[in-house]
Order: sequence, then C-alpha cells, then structure tokens
Amino acid sequence: MSIKRTLAIIKPDAVVAGHTGKIIGEIEKNGFKIVAMKMLHLTIRQAEGFYAVHSEKPFFKDLVNFMTEGPIVTMILERENSILQWRAVMGATDPAKAEEGTIRKTYGTSLQRNAVHGSDAEDTAGTETRYFFNAMETL
Repeated sequence: MSIKRTLAIIKPDAVVAGHTGKIIGEIEKNGFKIVAMKMLHLTIRQAEGFYAVHSEKPFFKDLVNFMTEGPIVTMILERENSILQWRAVMGATDPAKAEEGTIRKTYGTSLQRNAVHGSDAEDTAGTETRYFFNAMETL
C-alpha cells in the first residue's frame, strides 16, 4: 500500500467552539502527517465552488451559509490509505450515528454541524486539495 494524501477541513462550528487544537491532536495521534495547513474564511462564491457537486440538492444553500459563517482550517493529510483512515477517524456524517471516540461523535452537534470534512475518494481528494492549495504549498 502506498502513501496517499487527502483533504481535511475543520468546519466553522468546531473552529468557533475552540476544538481546532484537539482535532489536530487526534489527526497526529492517528498517524497522519500534516503536509499543508491554513486557516481561511470562505466567501459565498468560494463555498459554492467547493460544494458545486451538491448545487442541485435542497441543502446546498444552508451548507454554503454554514461554511461561510466563520473560519475553517484546511489541511492536506498524508499516510497509508489516508482517505479510508481519515474517514474512520472522522466517524459517520451524522454525529448521532458516529462511533464513540470519533471526531464527529465528540465534536459534532448535527448532520450539518459535524465538525470536519474529508474527501470521499482518491479523485475527489486530488480535486479538493488543489481547490485550497497550490503546488508550492504542498511540497
């Protein structure tokens, strides 16, 4: 198995609640190398672009509003089987259904306000990391 990269986002709910450091600690504790990291505040246009795949879904506007209400922390994580491993550490999308000890169970409060995002496949990981980071930032 080879070393792969994935995108992780600490969402506005977790950043505002002061959980950023604890979530980064969980990331490192679970064997991920943080290759790149930055904090930013998405504009509506940026959030719409990132979540364009969901633009026809009924939750799209609420998702964009949520993701622009405060700062986020974006990271590129690296390790063997990074996408599946990060998704396991995050837990189920709905914190109520997430396993104990996962980030979403610990810090998420609802289906939308679930603390973190992670790429769901290798092709989306590539697209998503390039959305937030340029080549000079990911050496």
